[in-house]
Amino acid sequence: ALPISVTDALDTILSTDSSAVVFGEDIKFGGVFRCTVGLAEKYGNERVFNTPLSEQGIVGFGIGLAAAGATAIAEMQFADYVFPAFDQLVNEAAKYRYRSGSMFDCGQLTVRMPCGAVGHGALYHSQSPEAYFAHTPGLKVVVPRSPIQTKGLLLASIRDPNPVLFMEPKILYRQAVEDVPVGDYEIPLSRAEVLKEGADLTLLAWGNQVHVLREVGQMAEKELGLSCELIDLRTIYPWDRETICESVSKTGRLLVSHEAPFTGGFAAEIAAFVQSECFLNLEAPVERVCGWDTPFPHIHEPFYVPNKYRCFDAIKKLASY
Repeated sequence: ALPISVTDALDTILSTDSSAVVFGEDIKFGGVFRCTVGLAEKYGNERVFNTPLSEQGIVGFGIGLAAAGATAIAEMQFADYVFPAFDQLVNEAAKYRYRSGSMFDCGQLTVRMPCGAVGHGALYHSQSPEAYFAHTPGLKVVVPRSPIQTKGLLLASIRDPNPVLFMEPKILYRQAVEDVPVGDYEIPLSRAEVLKEGADLTLLAWGNQVHVLREVGQMAEKELGLSCELIDLRTIYPWDRETICESVSKTGRLLVSHEAPFTGGFAAEIAAFVQSECFLNLEAPVERVCGWDTPFPHIHEPFYVPNKYRCFDAIKKLASY
């Protein structure tokens, strides 16, 4: 399961990097999603410890640790609560190397956070804030889709010489099950993965939405006779422009889908770039299927998230343009 793959990655880092420390709210006993179970007992309270309920303090502390040479792995209990730390991430962590002319940096900082819809999270436990941080040079933003991806991408993120925000789709904590390799391995950042090749249409997503589009692609193939290429972006920023443009140049059509709201979501950046770079190859305007421009609802969550039916309607619109 995904929490175990997170624990395994953190265990790998703590056992191979004596400077590594893991900290956050309630993580000493394993955290609310059981991602740090047993680490405090194994490595001691000086390396795995609870913090006060202060996200600004957690990230500020992590920046200082990383600047002093430690490998700092912080946890926000929910991505929705990263905003008190926004200034620390955007104005301090992202600019620390640039501001000092490379004399200092906090590149050994990684901030984990559960994100996205979960079925009952409502407005304060369901948000997907990746686009806020993708607007900030100096930060990297990563969203995995599965346990195998989580372990490899998390190890790569922790070892990357830049501060990384690692956003874990919380719905996958209980749904995603895979046989994760027990060894130490990394999956490169800023490289999208083509999960299924196709000829008629490109489907692009990240996190849990990849699984939604996988099912939608199968529906399109069965009901419309369309061959869909499915891509997991994986790293939101800096994103893999080459893989996406190569695919769209081949298929001529692109659907991008994410849970975050429509306006200003990262799909807008992808759409703008693709329509600039692939204009002569496009057979239809880029389609975006996203959350609505409202706060994340509670009982109306099924109508808010970009489900397979909304995505399927977008495919039909693309195909008939």
